[in-house]
Amino acid sequence: MVQYTQETYLYDPNVLLKLDFHRSPAKFQPFISAANPGESWLRVRPLKDTDYDRGFLQLLSQLTNVGNITRTQFLTRFSQMKASGDYYVTVIEDTRKGEIIGAASLIIERKFIHNCAVRGRLEDVVVNDTYRGKQLGKLIVVTVSLLAEHLGCYKMSLDCKDKLIKFYESLGYALIPGNSNSMTIRYDEDTPTLKRNSTSAATGAAGDAYQTNSQFYNFFSPFCY
Repeated sequence: MVQYTQETYLYDPNVLLKLDFHRSPAKFQPFISAANPGESWLRVRPLKDTDYDRGFLQLLSQLTNVGNITRTQFLTRFSQMKASGDYYVTVIEDTRKGEIIGAASLIIERKFIHNCAVRGRLEDVVVNDTYRGKQLGKLIVVTVSLLAEHLGCYKMSLDCKDKLIKFYESLGYALIPGNSNSMTIRYDEDTPTLKRNSTSAATGAAGDAYQTNSQFYNFFSPFCY
């Protein structure tokens, strides 16, 4: 395992110790939290600038196309995210292997509405499927959801596949009647088009996990703006 003399967190790791997992409707059996993830060799923490060597990008490639990102590109983007103060990429590490096995991103949007409130978006949720049965998917989502509340977000939103509706409902997210379609315009394709999912939750819809043409959810808030 590579030893580093100095590492930088994307955000203060101590904030994760302040999260009250009893506030979440999620049912953990047995009960776990970011501070006590269930195994002594599991650690929930912010992304570090050294996680390039711990397989963070390889983990993301299980979710979507990542590309051939160099260490310099990774460090540049990490520095940009840290400087903005609006990115809370959170990971789960298997400390036995020095490997990132789970991740989720909370992105803060600063608004004029609701008295200059802030809104959270949940993005890029992924857990290595070889670690099934340890409630890690539930753990990483609840962690960033509670983090959004702790940071003062008036709501938290995400996009996901229809088959994951029940999973997110069990964690406190809810479809908003009359506002359960997600619309996306893609700029990374040959011919950008406005894509609209006009299929309701009752009939189903297809789309990329957590990204496009999927159902829209909100956490801890009835707002739909």
